[in-house]
Amino acid sequence: MDTIKDYVQKNKGRFLNELIDLLKIPSVSADSAYSQDVIDTANAVKESLEKAGCDFVEICDTPGYPIVYGEKMIDPALPTVLVYGHYDVQPPDPIELWTSPPFEPVIKKTELHPEGAIFARGACDDKGQMYMHVKALEYMVQTNNLPCNVKFMIEGEEEVGSASLSWFVERNQEKLKNDVILISDTGMISNTQPSITTGLRGLSYVEVEVTGPNRDLHSGLYGGAVANPINVLAKMIASLHDENNHITIPGFYDKVEELSDAERAEMAKAPFSLENYKKALDLNDIYGEKGYTTNERNSIRPTLDVNGIWGGYTGEGAKTVIASKAFAKISMRLVPNQDWHEITELFTKHFESIAPAGVTVKVKPHHGGQGYVTPIDSIGYQAAAKAYNESFGVQPIPVRSGGSIPIVALFEKELKSKTILMGFGLDSDAIHSPNEHFGVFNYLKGIETIPLFYKYFVELSK
Repeated sequence: MDTIKDYVQKNKGRFLNELIDLLKIPSVSADSAYSQDVIDTANAVKESLEKAGCDFVEICDTPGYPIVYGEKMIDPALPTVLVYGHYDVQPPDPIELWTSPPFEPVIKKTELHPEGAIFARGACDDKGQMYMHVKALEYMVQTNNLPCNVKFMIEGEEEVGSASLSWFVERNQEKLKNDVILISDTGMISNTQPSITTGLRGLSYVEVEVTGPNRDLHSGLYGGAVANPINVLAKMIASLHDENNHITIPGFYDKVEELSDAERAEMAKAPFSLENYKKALDLNDIYGEKGYTTNERNSIRPTLDVNGIWGGYTGEGAKTVIASKAFAKISMRLVPNQDWHEITELFTKHFESIAPAGVTVKVKPHHGGQGYVTPIDSIGYQAAAKAYNESFGVQPIPVRSGGSIPIVALFEKELKSKTILMGFGLDSDAIHSPNEHFGVFNYLKGIETIPLFYKYFVELSK
């Protein structure tokens, strides 16, 4: 362990500068205005893998953005680790809420990060965490400590549903053949208490459109006489939860996995301060489904949230109109056993059925994915636990995440491999929000810890 620590400290400045250069490229996959930047980032990732020691690296074309594939094969008889990550990032909006430009990375000290944190879009999700694996490979190759084969599959569409990744995986199963998949696109409890994510929620993402009159109308001449799509949409959305914040879509909970009291008691052992949680978010109280704790609500229970809503006039000043249309984007986080295709159908049927006369409703599915649970008795999990324990000096706690990485279930289906989620971010890193950041400690600690996973995975596989 001293060797890897020495290597990281010796190269700390270079590791940070390389990541900063990568973060400067605005690889926003959701906005076609950034398409060349996304391509440029793929090329930068390819170059970094070549420099780190991969013997073979290629840019693989897909129906969408390319996938960067690389490998270092030292002995076919040894286990193979497949590293997955993504080089695309979320849109930076709203720009005005950033304290520094989202694509001009800066290192600033914070209360949680006295050593500093890198502020930039993609710092934690997922460029910083993906790049830890590149630098871990560099260390293992440079010091002749790579104990097995390694493959990299880094995509550019994770933030928009990974449609091309599914296409690629289905057509390249032999190329991607592996013994375990390693992903760092999750977080941990704190810098003193590591954790390993053992469960992810699934996702169904839809856009709804409510149409009333065939044009915007004068609210004085027509108000009260025709249905206002914005008013109607607000009422329809409000009806999707009852007084206990239970989702009202018929059949929504039919296949929800119910954890036992013993399993819920194990989850409750994870350190958590409700007061600190509220303070960090400037909340005077929490909110959610009755009968469940905060940590249960955001991990083992399904949810329905409006991610955006618009219609009518939103410019400066007043314009008295009844809008012709109103829109909303809605996401549903799903738990194991809920099929996202089925939930999307249930939502569509229900939402159309509650539309009043005077409006028409369209539901447009965007993307989704299945939930995932990995067993803690697997060799991969045990290797990760040993790696964290040696690196941090503390036994990691298994936790379930509220987030979704839809391709994890796809990997198990197509590649027949278990996925280990070794995240090093914190809940406070503001991923998908203004002022996203990633602690310098976390970035370097990830580089220190990842080689230990390889070591223990090979030892436990014998």
